[in-house]
Amino acid sequence: MSASFTVPLAPLYVFCSDEVLLLQESIDTLRQIARSEGFSEREVYTVESHFKWHEVIASQQSLSLFGDKKIIELRIPTGKPGKDGGDALKDIVRNLSEDVLLIISLPRLDKTSKSSVWFKALTDAAKRHVYEIASVDLNKLPAWIQTRLKNNQQNVSADTAQWMATQFEGNLLAAHQEIQKLALLHPAGQISEDVVHEAVLNVARYDMFKLSEAVLAGDVARTCRMIEGLKAEGESIVPIVWSLTNEVRTLLSLKQETEKGGHLPTLMKQNRIWGAREQLIPRALPCLSSKFLNRCLTRTAELDRMSKGMDKADPWDATLRLANQMAVQIAKSR
Repeated sequence: MSASFTVPLAPLYVFCSDEVLLLQESIDTLRQIARSEGFSEREVYTVESHFKWHEVIASQQSLSLFGDKKIIELRIPTGKPGKDGGDALKDIVRNLSEDVLLIISLPRLDKTSKSSVWFKALTDAAKRHVYEIASVDLNKLPAWIQTRLKNNQQNVSADTAQWMATQFEGNLLAAHQEIQKLALLHPAGQISEDVVHEAVLNVARYDMFKLSEAVLAGDVARTCRMIEGLKAEGESIVPIVWSLTNEVRTLLSLKQETEKGGHLPTLMKQNRIWGAREQLIPRALPCLSSKFLNRCLTRTAELDRMSKGMDKADPWDATLRLANQMAVQIAKSR
């Protein structure tokens, strides 16, 4: 859902998103509107361990000596306020005021968190002002890039936009920064492919946590591109091997349990699988036998030794081969 705001503003707005750029842009827009409506003070709280919830409650209840209205931004980056936090949030939403604009930001929540008492209290109090901001799918990223460029009176060809999307691999913040740089360095109008290539190749970023999604989707080309991109950017191979190993272990466990009659949706919930993987794993798992996954797990132990310098073989090449084998197996079995 895209965020749009009307005046008079409500006392509470709740945002849920893993997309830092879109989340921040929505909150920035809301804050600008609030400023124009007389909310001149601003306090920001980020929930961490041993967070002092009473400070937020006290701030909510204390008004400015000059009668100014205030904005309170409460950021809960883990999406887990804990028992004390859950109780505090229920108290906070029971004491909403027209003089205090409360903005609560959370990551994308799983079904369990959405069913919690504290989140239901938030949604009941915020009513229609709960915004779940989705990430931009990779296949929609070229259009997103072109729209952002047009906002700066600049254009690129469809092929160039597609190339940019493959370089950024869904990292909207990196894409946004590059688009802003192009606006500063080049005039309005059409930007050539060569100019874009020269600029973007210096800033592309790959997310190793997206690697599992590429493998599970059976996308061999993307799997290769991501591993090569991570290597080119100087990322450590150790966490990449760990991530791939963890994925293999999870798949093997799910395979063994389902072969015993286990209910896959229940098993995925127990393993805290959500987001894109929640959609990809049910389609990928039938393509992978227990025998194949056991071989993959044995191979990850070898990768671990390579990544730690205990084997002279190249861990990057070995990781690429294993990830490709898994992606190919999924792709050809569909």
